[in-house]
Amino acid sequence: MNRNLAMEFVRVTEMAAIASARLMGRGDEKAADQAAVDAMRAMLDSVDCDATVVIGEGERDEAPMLYIGEKVGTMNGPKLEIALDPLEGTTICATGGPNSISVMAIAEAGGLLHAPDTYMQKIAVGKECKGVVDIRQSATENLKRIAEVKKCRIQDLTAIILDRPRHKDLLEEVRASGARIHLIGDGDVSAAIATATPDSGIDVLFGIGGAPEGVIAAAALQCLGGDFQGILKPRNQGEIERALKMGIDDINRVFQINDLARGNVMFCATGVTDGNFLDGVRFKSWGCTTHSLVMRSESGTIRHIRAEHHFDKKPRY
Repeated sequence: MNRNLAMEFVRVTEMAAIASARLMGRGDEKAADQAAVDAMRAMLDSVDCDATVVIGEGERDEAPMLYIGEKVGTMNGPKLEIALDPLEGTTICATGGPNSISVMAIAEAGGLLHAPDTYMQKIAVGKECKGVVDIRQSATENLKRIAEVKKCRIQDLTAIILDRPRHKDLLEEVRASGARIHLIGDGDVSAAIATATPDSGIDVLFGIGGAPEGVIAAAALQCLGGDFQGILKPRNQGEIERALKMGIDDINRVFQINDLARGNVMFCATGVTDGNFLDGVRFKSWGCTTHSLVMRSESGTIRHIRAEHHFDKKPRY
């Protein structure tokens, strides 16, 4: 996969971020998401690749664009798979909260798990703790292992967890262990990345979130050298049947990071609202500025790109 493609794909997340950022705090989740989808779709069609969306906005009958199985790109170039979320943290953007991003993971054909749109139990850590955690163990046991590796007390660790009723028992256990907790309302891709980001103050991600987001997070952590494990948690028989149809024959399987994202992986994200590792879109009289993260697992390169977009010289998204 040509490394120059990374720069082409970051332009895609930049445009999606700019489009959705115009609706920050307006309280209209659907409009913000649609703006991001439309901009991302338009930019993807300019990239020289033959790509298939394996994680997108849903099935074809649910999403008119960027649906699972959709072909994108000019059809001239390498065959790729793309997992994308034009607006990760839709509610965050609509309410003006932190850590909303536009995000994509790109791999060569066969490199990304075709995850069903269901829930996934997750655990994520940074490079220092790769190979240390085990999702089959309790949160307390994993916190002990992390503290041992980091040579600190459990009380010095911070776990990031989605604020959901389903996490009541998990929250009680983590609190009983003595660890600190950072609760978030949405955006667990950003949360997973925070575990591998120096100075984020986050040591581990626990809890149940979307399976598609789990694949995107795993791709990011491949580039960062971190670790990720997941177990599907379907909510009903229909979701189980859909997973089986997509080739997942063991619903209880523990997916390791290499099962979710393997080979030559690229990851691009652009901040929509200000967050822990990316600044949001800032509008100016002449245009706007964006802050993006571009990573490649093959080289380990991590680039932070700050761009100025002059609206008199490009489409006004």
